[in-house]
Amino acid sequence: MTEAAEQLGHATGLHERFLGWARARGGTMFHVNHEPGAEIHHTDPFAVPAGQRSPVRRLRGRLAAPVTLWTAPGPAGLTVSSTLVAEGEPDRLLGLIDPESDLWAAVEEAGRFAVAPLGPSHRQLADRFAGLFPSPGGLFAIGSWTDTPYGPVPPDAGGWAGCRLDAAREYGWGLLVEATIEAVDLADETAPLLHYRGRYRELG
Repeated sequence: MTEAAEQLGHATGLHERFLGWARARGGTMFHVNHEPGAEIHHTDPFAVPAGQRSPVRRLRGRLAAPVTLWTAPGPAGLTVSSTLVAEGEPDRLLGLIDPESDLWAAVEEAGRFAVAPLGPSHRQLADRFAGLFPSPGGLFAIGSWTDTPYGPVPPDAGGWAGCRLDAAREYGWGLLVEATIEAVDLADETAPLLHYRGRYRELG
């Protein structure tokens, strides 16, 4: 068992993590009531009332973050909005991911992964890899993909970075992943997809 796996021995269940993550997005889960005459709520009816929400969650919601797709051989993938690049020798990449995700299992096994910045046209893709949109046939069954040694990437993304896993440790409710950037393939300049206050945004 790896050190990272040992550090996750006391991790809480996926369901609880997902609820906490969803509420941290600003309560934008969609609740569907299947009773006759029911309606779809555009806010989470089970969300914590505004006056009782954690100040830290509210602060996090006010920090605009780039939306990226992490993938690994397998393949497996996950939408991540907590990616940070640190220049240096070597160049590094950090991110917070769900330790119980299929992506982490694939990254841990392969020791490498790809990170692709997404654009405004990737909203549905981002929701699909976040588990918020149906994916019949599997996450990679829809759309086209470019195979790389680090994982498949969307050919119309803003490029991709190939990363080698260095370390991982539990950090808050997530897993802080540290990696070395081994390859970078940038596309022509594209507009970013941002996550702000529980919603996708674009640069004005």
